[in-house]
Amino acid sequence: MSDELLTAKIAHGFDHLDADGDGRLTEADHVLMGESVARSLGHKVGSPAEARIVAAYTAIWRDVHLPHLPAGQQTLGRAEFMASTVTLADDPVAARAVLGQLAEAFLEVADTDSSGTVDADEFFTFQRAHFPALTRAEADTAFAHLDRDGDGRLSAGEFIAAIVEYWTSRDPGAPGNWWTGRDFGQPSA
Repeated sequence: MSDELLTAKIAHGFDHLDADGDGRLTEADHVLMGESVARSLGHKVGSPAEARIVAAYTAIWRDVHLPHLPAGQQTLGRAEFMASTVTLADDPVAARAVLGQLAEAFLEVADTDSSGTVDADEFFTFQRAHFPALTRAEADTAFAHLDRDGDGRLSAGEFIAAIVEYWTSRDPGAPGNWWTGRDFGQPSA
């Protein structure tokens, strides 16, 4: 089950990262994700806030994905994404480096009040942009699992740990399995 769990999480994640649904991850997908997050956070089209968020997402493409592609390649197919992401589970140093960078960029966007933490409202608003079918109840349940110390907010450490665990953990009990609003450690109903 552990490899099934990990590949199920990665496949689910890819399906939502592939914003245009063409089976490839590109810079254009990152622009679309940034625009979606900006809308979810209430920013107007063409606003400086939207531009800042889109820039954060395109930086993820340039800094996290592009360096790992063969020279000249500008797309990352589903199979390539799955294969390369699975390898992070066996290399915690690389996982922390790559996913930590991604998580820090996400934290900067999700932390709308610049408190250094993400509360349940910020979590829901941010995640709803990535997972449009996510309900508030699902987000609150996920948040409760990710908030390891139960203080009502995700610290930078909890936020980053959730993302790293989601993409790398084979442990069915890992809190990070809840990152997308559902528990991948349990069989689907």
